[in-house]
Amino acid sequence: MPELPDVQIFKQYFDATALHRKIVDVLDCDPKLLADLSQQKLSRRLKGKAFSETRRHGKYLFGRFENKGVLVMHFGMTGFLRVFKEKEKAPEHVRLLLQFKDGYYFAYDSKRRLGKIAISETMEDFIAEKGLGPDALELSDDGARFAEQLKGHRGSIKGLLMNQEVLAGIGNIYADEILFLIGWHPKKKAGDLNEQELKRLAAKTHHILETAIDRGAGEKGWPASWLLPRREAGRSCPRCSGTIQRITLAGRGSYYCPDHQA
Repeated sequence: MPELPDVQIFKQYFDATALHRKIVDVLDCDPKLLADLSQQKLSRRLKGKAFSETRRHGKYLFGRFENKGVLVMHFGMTGFLRVFKEKEKAPEHVRLLLQFKDGYYFAYDSKRRLGKIAISETMEDFIAEKGLGPDALELSDDGARFAEQLKGHRGSIKGLLMNQEVLAGIGNIYADEILFLIGWHPKKKAGDLNEQELKRLAAKTHHILETAIDRGAGEKGWPASWLLPRREAGRSCPRCSGTIQRITLAGRGSYYCPDHQA
Protein backbone atom coordinates (compact mmCIF):
# COMPACT_ATOMS: atom_id res chain seq x y z
CA MET A 1 0.00 0.00 0.00
CA PRO A 2 1.35 3.45 -0.81
CA GLU A 3 2.63 5.03 2.39
CA LEU A 4 4.11 8.46 3.07
CA PRO A 5 7.30 8.05 0.98
CA ASP A 6 5.33 6.72 -2.01
CA VAL A 7 2.88 9.63 -1.84
CA GLN A 8 5.77 12.08 -1.60
CA ILE A 9 7.11 10.59 -4.84
CA PHE A 10 3.63 11.03 -6.38
CA LYS A 11 3.73 14.65 -5.23
CA GLN A 12 7.07 15.22 -6.93
CA TYR A 13 5.70 13.65 -10.11
CA PHE A 14 2.54 15.77 -9.96
CA ASP A 15 4.59 18.94 -9.46
CA ALA A 16 6.78 18.11 -12.46
CA THR A 17 3.97 17.17 -14.85
CA ALA A 18 0.56 18.62 -13.97
CA LEU A 19 0.84 22.02 -12.29
CA HIS A 20 -0.57 25.14 -14.04
CA ARG A 21 -2.17 23.15 -16.88
CA LYS A 22 -5.80 24.11 -17.46
CA ILE A 23 -8.30 21.24 -17.30
CA VAL A 24 -10.72 21.34 -20.23
CA ASP A 25 -12.58 18.08 -19.65
CA VAL A 26 -13.18 15.22 -17.22
CA LEU A 27 -13.24 12.24 -19.58
CA ASP A 28 -13.65 9.42 -17.10
CA CYS A 29 -14.39 9.01 -13.41
CA ASP A 30 -15.11 5.85 -11.42
CA PRO A 31 -17.98 6.62 -9.01
CA LYS A 32 -16.78 3.89 -6.63
CA LEU A 33 -13.78 6.03 -5.70
CA LEU A 34 -15.69 9.25 -5.11
CA ALA A 35 -16.10 10.22 -1.45
CA ASP A 36 -19.37 12.13 -0.87
CA LEU A 37 -19.09 13.50 -4.38
CA SER A 38 -21.05 13.02 -7.61
CA GLN A 39 -19.40 12.76 -11.02
CA GLN A 40 -21.27 15.88 -12.09
CA LYS A 41 -20.01 17.93 -9.14
CA LEU A 42 -16.45 16.71 -9.65
CA SER A 43 -16.61 17.72 -13.30
CA ARG A 44 -18.00 21.17 -12.44
CA ARG A 45 -15.26 21.78 -9.87
CA LEU A 46 -12.43 20.67 -12.17
CA LYS A 47 -13.30 21.97 -15.65
CA GLY A 48 -11.63 25.25 -16.46
CA LYS A 49 -9.34 25.03 -13.43
CA ALA A 50 -5.61 24.51 -13.06
CA PHE A 51 -3.66 23.20 -10.10
CA SER A 52 -1.49 25.90 -8.56
CA GLU A 53 0.35 23.75 -6.00
CA THR A 54 0.33 20.40 -4.24
CA ARG A 55 0.71 19.45 -0.62
CA ARG A 56 0.93 16.08 1.08
CA HIS A 57 -0.29 15.11 4.53
CA GLY A 58 0.29 11.55 5.62
CA LYS A 59 -0.92 9.26 2.83
CA TYR A 60 -3.05 11.95 1.16
CA LEU A 61 -2.08 14.17 -1.76
CA PHE A 62 -3.82 17.51 -2.26
CA GLY A 63 -3.91 19.46 -5.51
CA ARG A 64 -4.99 23.06 -4.85
CA PHE A 65 -6.91 24.95 -7.50
CA GLU A 66 -5.84 28.44 -8.54
CA ASN A 67 -8.95 30.01 -7.02
CA LYS A 68 -10.48 27.84 -4.27
CA GLY A 69 -10.69 24.20 -3.31
CA VAL A 70 -8.45 21.13 -3.41
CA LEU A 71 -8.61 17.77 -5.14
CA VAL A 72 -7.91 15.07 -2.54
CA MET A 73 -6.33 11.77 -3.56
CA HIS A 74 -5.75 8.65 -1.49
CA PHE A 75 -4.08 5.79 -3.34
CA GLY A 76 -5.28 2.65 -1.58
CA MET A 77 -3.29 -0.50 -2.35
CA THR A 78 -2.43 0.07 -6.01
CA GLY A 79 -2.97 3.71 -6.94
CA PHE A 80 -0.55 5.90 -8.90
CA LEU A 81 -0.54 8.89 -11.29
CA ARG A 82 0.34 9.26 -14.96
CA VAL A 83 0.53 12.23 -17.31
CA PHE A 84 0.79 11.40 -21.03
CA LYS A 85 0.05 12.88 -24.44
CA GLU A 86 -1.39 10.03 -26.51
CA LYS A 87 -4.71 8.74 -25.15
CA GLU A 88 -4.04 5.19 -26.29
CA LYS A 89 -1.07 5.14 -23.91
CA ALA A 90 -3.31 5.50 -20.88
CA PRO A 91 -2.56 3.06 -18.02
CA GLU A 92 -4.75 -0.03 -17.76
CA HIS A 93 -6.97 0.81 -14.78
CA VAL A 94 -7.83 4.50 -15.12
CA ARG A 95 -10.28 5.72 -12.45
CA LEU A 96 -9.99 9.43 -13.16
CA LEU A 97 -8.98 10.89 -16.51
CA LEU A 98 -8.56 14.63 -17.08
CA GLN A 99 -7.69 16.37 -20.32
CA PHE A 100 -5.50 19.47 -20.25
CA LYS A 101 -5.83 22.37 -22.68
CA ASP A 102 -2.43 21.56 -24.23
CA GLY A 103 -3.60 18.06 -25.22
CA TYR A 104 -1.98 16.10 -22.42
CA TYR A 105 -3.92 13.80 -20.10
CA PHE A 106 -3.81 13.22 -16.36
CA ALA A 107 -4.74 9.76 -15.06
CA TYR A 108 -5.32 8.40 -11.58
CA ASP A 109 -4.91 4.63 -11.98
CA SER A 110 -5.89 2.02 -9.38
CA LYS A 111 -6.25 -1.65 -10.20
CA ARG A 112 -8.01 -2.62 -6.97
CA ARG A 113 -10.21 0.48 -6.56
CA LEU A 114 -9.28 0.94 -2.90
CA GLY A 115 -8.31 4.59 -3.13
CA LYS A 116 -10.47 7.68 -2.72
CA ILE A 117 -11.01 10.92 -4.63
CA ALA A 118 -12.65 13.90 -2.97
CA ILE A 119 -13.03 17.67 -3.14
CA SER A 120 -12.50 19.84 -0.07
CA GLU A 121 -12.44 23.59 0.38
CA THR A 122 -9.04 23.41 2.11
CA MET A 123 -6.53 20.76 3.09
CA GLU A 124 -6.96 21.77 6.72
CA ASP A 125 -10.72 21.20 6.54
CA PHE A 126 -10.18 17.68 5.21
CA ILE A 127 -7.54 16.81 7.82
CA ALA A 128 -9.85 17.97 10.61
CA GLU A 129 -12.83 16.11 9.16
CA LYS A 130 -10.87 12.85 8.96
CA GLY A 131 -9.27 13.34 12.38
CA LEU A 132 -5.76 12.88 11.03
CA GLY A 133 -2.79 13.38 13.31
CA PRO A 134 0.32 15.41 12.43
CA ASP A 135 2.29 14.39 9.36
CA ALA A 136 4.88 11.78 10.33
CA LEU A 137 7.71 13.28 8.28
CA GLU A 138 7.20 16.80 9.59
CA LEU A 139 6.61 15.81 13.20
CA SER A 140 9.54 13.41 13.40
CA ASP A 141 11.89 16.28 12.54
CA ASP A 142 11.14 17.70 16.02
CA GLY A 143 11.93 15.13 18.70
CA ALA A 144 10.26 17.05 21.52
CA ARG A 145 6.99 17.53 19.65
CA PHE A 146 7.07 13.92 18.47
CA ALA A 147 7.54 12.68 22.04
CA GLU A 148 4.71 14.88 23.28
CA GLN A 149 2.37 13.58 20.57
CA LEU A 150 3.09 9.89 21.24
CA LYS A 151 3.53 9.78 25.00
CA GLY A 152 0.86 8.22 27.17
CA HIS A 153 -0.68 6.01 24.50
CA ARG A 154 -1.35 2.38 25.30
CA GLY A 155 -1.05 -0.71 23.14
CA SER A 156 1.84 -1.87 21.00
CA ILE A 157 4.39 0.52 19.57
CA LYS A 158 3.67 -0.81 16.09
CA GLY A 159 -0.04 -0.14 16.49
CA LEU A 160 0.74 3.38 17.66
CA LEU A 161 3.01 4.12 14.69
CA MET A 162 0.21 3.02 12.35
CA ASN A 163 -2.54 4.97 14.11
CA GLN A 164 -3.38 7.71 11.60
CA GLU A 165 -5.16 9.76 14.27
CA VAL A 166 -1.88 9.99 16.19
CA LEU A 167 0.65 10.08 13.36
CA ALA A 168 -0.35 10.32 9.70
CA GLY A 169 1.54 8.52 6.96
CA ILE A 170 3.10 5.34 8.37
CA GLY A 171 1.62 1.99 7.41
CA ASN A 172 2.50 -1.64 7.92
CA ILE A 173 5.69 -1.74 5.86
CA TYR A 174 7.43 1.33 7.26
CA ALA A 175 6.32 0.59 10.81
CA ASP A 176 8.14 -2.76 10.49
CA GLU A 177 11.21 -1.03 9.05
CA ILE A 178 11.38 1.59 11.80
CA LEU A 179 11.13 -1.03 14.55
CA PHE A 180 13.59 -3.32 12.80
CA LEU A 181 16.26 -0.63 12.57
CA ILE A 182 15.70 0.74 16.07
CA GLY A 183 15.73 -2.79 17.51
CA TRP A 184 12.30 -2.89 19.17
CA HIS A 185 9.81 -5.74 19.12
CA PRO A 186 6.52 -4.85 17.35
CA LYS A 187 4.61 -5.78 20.55
CA LYS A 188 6.71 -3.52 22.76
CA LYS A 189 4.36 -1.48 24.95
CA ALA A 190 4.14 2.11 23.77
CA GLY A 191 3.22 3.34 27.24
CA ASP A 192 6.54 2.12 28.65
CA LEU A 193 8.62 4.42 26.45
CA ASN A 194 10.20 7.43 28.12
CA GLU A 195 10.87 10.80 26.52
CA GLN A 196 14.41 9.97 25.44
CA GLU A 197 13.26 6.73 23.80
CA LEU A 198 10.50 8.59 21.97
CA LYS A 199 13.00 11.21 20.76
CA ARG A 200 15.23 8.39 19.53
CA LEU A 201 12.20 6.92 17.74
CA ALA A 202 11.55 10.32 16.13
CA ALA A 203 15.09 10.52 14.77
CA LYS A 204 14.95 6.98 13.39
CA THR A 205 11.54 7.55 11.84
CA HIS A 206 12.66 10.75 10.14
CA HIS A 207 15.82 9.15 8.80
CA ILE A 208 13.95 6.17 7.37
CA LEU A 209 11.25 8.26 5.71
CA GLU A 210 13.79 10.69 4.24
CA THR A 211 15.96 7.82 2.98
CA ALA A 212 12.96 6.09 1.42
CA ILE A 213 11.98 9.28 -0.41
CA ASP A 214 15.57 9.83 -1.60
CA ARG A 215 15.57 6.25 -2.92
CA GLY A 216 12.35 6.80 -4.87
CA ALA A 217 10.39 4.58 -2.47
CA GLY A 218 12.48 1.63 -3.62
CA GLU A 219 12.92 2.53 -7.29
CA LYS A 220 16.64 3.14 -6.64
CA GLY A 221 17.03 0.14 -4.35
CA TRP A 222 17.12 -0.18 -0.57
CA PRO A 223 20.03 -0.01 1.88
CA ALA A 224 21.47 -3.49 2.42
CA SER A 225 20.93 -3.23 6.19
CA TRP A 226 17.18 -2.64 5.87
CA LEU A 227 14.43 -5.20 6.40
CA LEU A 228 12.51 -4.31 3.22
CA PRO A 229 14.70 -6.31 0.79
CA ARG A 230 14.30 -9.38 3.04
CA ARG A 231 10.81 -8.85 4.48
CA GLU A 232 9.86 -12.53 4.39
CA ALA A 233 9.67 -15.20 7.06
CA GLY A 234 12.71 -17.49 7.08
CA ARG A 235 15.11 -15.03 5.47
CA SER A 236 18.36 -14.22 7.25
CA CYS A 237 18.53 -10.95 9.16
CA PRO A 238 20.86 -8.41 7.49
CA ARG A 239 21.83 -6.93 10.88
CA CYS A 240 22.62 -10.03 12.94
CA SER A 241 22.62 -13.82 12.76
CA GLY A 242 18.88 -14.11 13.36
CA THR A 243 16.06 -15.29 11.11
CA ILE A 244 13.14 -13.09 10.09
CA GLN A 245 9.84 -14.19 11.59
CA ARG A 246 6.23 -13.26 10.95
CA ILE A 247 3.55 -12.66 13.55
CA THR A 248 0.03 -11.29 13.29
CA LEU A 249 -0.51 -8.06 15.17
CA ALA A 250 -3.78 -6.12 15.02
CA GLY A 251 -4.80 -8.24 12.07
CA ARG A 252 -1.70 -7.40 10.05
CA GLY A 253 1.37 -9.43 9.25
CA SER A 254 4.43 -8.11 11.10
CA TYR A 255 7.99 -9.08 10.22
CA TYR A 256 10.84 -8.81 12.70
CA CYS A 257 14.05 -10.42 13.91
CA PRO A 258 13.69 -11.96 17.38
CA ASP A 259 17.47 -11.91 17.91
CA HIS A 260 17.91 -8.13 17.95
CA GLN A 261 14.38 -6.75 18.44
CA ALA A 262 13.36 -6.82 22.09
